[in-house]
Amino acid sequence: MADQVKLNAHHRVTVEKIFQHPLSHNIQWHDVLSLLRSVAEVTEVHDGRFRVTLGSETETLDAPSGHDVNEQMVIDLRRMLKGAGISAG
Repeated sequence: MADQVKLNAHHRVTVEKIFQHPLSHNIQWHDVLSLLRSVAEVTEVHDGRFRVTLGSETETLDAPSGHDVNEQMVIDLRRMLKGAGISAG
């Protein structure tokens, strides 16, 4: 985990779920959003869409229709977090 990023225990659990193999299918959106708000600039654009800037990367994420994020979002989150020096462990 990057030294400059201090995550609380709840956020560390979320990061561990994101990087879990095999891919976890029970990562809740509100946990992801809380994590992102602690490490990135998050702006709600409209209708459940969020612009997330983490490091030099900006993504627009759609809030899932259910509670859990989908597999593609987990893959995107892994890439963004890794790029910012955040990983499990």
